Amino acid sequence: MIRLFAAIDMPENIRDDISEIYEAIPGARWTPENQLHLTLRFIGDVNEDAAQLIDNSLKTVKFAPFTMRLQSVGFFPPRKEPRVLWCGIAKNENLIRLQKHVERAVVLAGLPPAERKFSPHITVARLNGSPPQKLAGFMSANSLFKTEPFLVPEFCLYSSVLKRDGALHIKEAGYTLFEEC
Repeated sequence: MIRLFAAIDMPENIRDDISEIYEAIPGARWTPENQLHLTLRFIGDVNEDAAQLIDNSLKTVKFAPFTMRLQSVGFFPPRKEPRVLWCGIAKNENLIRLQKHVERAVVLAGLPPAERKFSPHITVARLNGSPPQKLAGFMSANSLFKTEPFLVPEFCLYSSVLKRDGALHIKEAGYTLFEEC
């Protein structure tokens, strides 16, 4: 079995912008800079045959490159003990449309539709019992977080290997977005 997800990688300068807001928060495990991404569709565990069908289906996604920007910080879940810190995405209809194309391709490959509504974000830290006052300080200090717009030229298929200190993401395939779409 292979654990898969489709995602947009962050350019190096955007990863640098994100890692600049990292700070010492007890119980926070920060996402390594080289693993920062925006998940378009978590696929989960599939066998090799299903993985090949998914790859073939994702190759059929036709979409033009577009720009997007990160804006804001927050946490999940909103009304319970925070478990994830995230950077948000400025409103972007192209991103929403691309995600729908990816979702359709995954369903056409034989998987059930995603159970959760798409909530575009970059996970920057996983939390375990982090003090509320530290999180409030982080949120306040970064309330105006925003990056420059950046180009999204492709999306990727990743495998994810769970390890004791977090997941290791391995790029399995890239799908270039073309202007003529």
